[in-house]
Amino acid sequence: MTSEPARPKRGPSRPSPEKSAEKVLRAFNTWAFKREQPENPHLLLQIVAAAVAHAEPLRFVMYWGKGPRCRIGPEDVECLDFIGSMVARVRETHAAGAAVTLILTDTHARHNGHPEESIDSYFGFIAEEAERRGFDTCRLSGLVAEAGEAAVATADTAAPPNEVLDSLAASASKWYRGEGTAADGARAYFRMNMVEKRSVEIAFPGAVFVTFNGSKLRCLFPARMPVFYMYSLRRGFSVKPWFLPSDQEMCEPTSCRCRATEELPD
Repeated sequence: MTSEPARPKRGPSRPSPEKSAEKVLRAFNTWAFKREQPENPHLLLQIVAAAVAHAEPLRFVMYWGKGPRCRIGPEDVECLDFIGSMVARVRETHAAGAAVTLILTDTHARHNGHPEESIDSYFGFIAEEAERRGFDTCRLSGLVAEAGEAAVATADTAAPPNEVLDSLAASASKWYRGEGTAADGARAYFRMNMVEKRSVEIAFPGAVFVTFNGSKLRCLFPARMPVFYMYSLRRGFSVKPWFLPSDQEMCEPTSCRCRATEELPD
């Protein structure tokens, strides 16, 4: 009798691209980071799958605002570290890791009446700390300028829902120091966001938009990007760090009495 030739041993089977993408998604789409379910989960999975298929970093972009402080505080550092922990979770399941861009909302800071030197000082500190963690930064005014008429022509011209305008007006009553009433500031802020969200879409196709706000302000964020609603400093805490008073001396007046679940737009 002749013996049959030995069959080559098979190595461990590789997971399908779909399974790999789902694993990456589960790494960060967890209640350890998210404050509510992400908007458009199907599109979110598509974005993750594309990053996996091309062995590219999964891209996250998010707004970083400006409060009354002109220097970085421990709350800012804690928030940056929390974002970094989410990036580390992605890297555990996706070799290419994740890329984070903080969009420094200088347009919102000017709208609220912050002095230019205070804006430059605070955002300068944030940019330095972000760079230490491998994060990129850019100014929102720069994105709007680069998009030009393309963003203006396609801006959403619908009137703000009453509940959104009420929320913006409540925030403006605390932070707006520009011309007119808080309601005037809220309406102007909404119109700004309609152009700005298109500018972000144009600059960051194929990225995930991250926000510390909740879904009731969804209309302020890029319509064609999946939105991930994230806690800010740690699980269960969603106040933005730039609105939190620090032990440092404030460089601008503030009347903030923030609660852990309070909605405060940038």
